[in-house]
Amino acid sequence: MSLLEEWRDYAYSLDTNQKEGQLFWANYFNIEQGIYERLLADPETVVEGTVEELASRYGTSLSIMVGFLDGINDSLKKQNPIEEMEASTVVNLGFDKEKLYYNMVEAKADWLYELPVWDSLLSEEKRKELYWEQKKSNTIVKEKKIGRNDPCPCGSGKKYKKCCGATA
Repeated sequence: MSLLEEWRDYAYSLDTNQKEGQLFWANYFNIEQGIYERLLADPETVVEGTVEELASRYGTSLSIMVGFLDGINDSLKKQNPIEEMEASTVVNLGFDKEKLYYNMVEAKADWLYELPVWDSLLSEEKRKELYWEQKKSNTIVKEKKIGRNDPCPCGSGKKYKKCCGATA
């Protein structure tokens, strides 16, 4: 079983309505926030190393680091091979700031996208734009249905039922 499968099997099997699950995720989110604070403090430096080295560098377990890598992977400029990742796999954390912010909003991770460090990384206008762009991406817009007696959208001037609606 790969490290990623082990992480997902364990982490997602915990019941968040039970104390054990709540404590696990509270601890994970706290560690995750600490790692992001360090990464965002120096966004131009691309962090690289084995999964094991990064876990040690950030003072966490291999399992938690795998969870972190799973979460950040879609925000990286070059995604890591997380499906077949081992402790000795070299990974790269070169992230795209805008994509990372957008994905944090999508994950509803307000403890991450509201970090004060974002003030120096993206303008307030850009953060608002990314926030609303993400929120709108899940909105389904139903087009107004054309009524039988409405003017035909083809521009003929006829009623829809006597024009394009007659063939439908």
